[in-house]
Amino acid sequence: MSGTVKKITDVAFKASRNIDWDGMAKLLVSDEARKEFNNLRRAFDEVNSQLETKFSQEPEPINWEHYRKEIGPRLVDVYKEAYESIEIPKYVDTITPQYKPKFDSLLVELKEAEEKSLKESERLEKEIAEVQELKQKISTMTADEYFEKHPELKKKFDDEIRNDYWGY
Repeated sequence: MSGTVKKITDVAFKASRNIDWDGMAKLLVSDEARKEFNNLRRAFDEVNSQLETKFSQEPEPINWEHYRKEIGPRLVDVYKEAYESIEIPKYVDTITPQYKPKFDSLLVELKEAEEKSLKESERLEKEIAEVQELKQKISTMTADEYFEKHPELKKKFDDEIRNDYWGY
């Protein structure tokens, strides 16, 4: 096995151990995002599995002496010479340079979307808490208590009364 393939396999294996898939899955809010995330995870697992099984195993060395005894030295020497003359081309990665910038830009977009989603979730949590509080107090709340929480409405109503505008 070439050293490059072994390095790629080792990097992929280490990367798979460091990915917190469950933690990332908890951050997703939409069904479409969950679907895409599951597709990504499945594809990553498939590639990682192929790297582990196909490329991480060293091939068994050929026992030339065994074949010399069984078949005969002249024929085995011809095969050995032909086998050793085969030059296995080195893998040249031309794909990663094409997709690395795209992947990096997607990571930036992901971080921005994550921040935006967290801010929106925080805002919605506050709004839900306010609505639930209002729901509990609505039956006993006075107009002054309501206007205390919403001064912009009090100003609007005061302006309407002062200008003799009753909405019709």
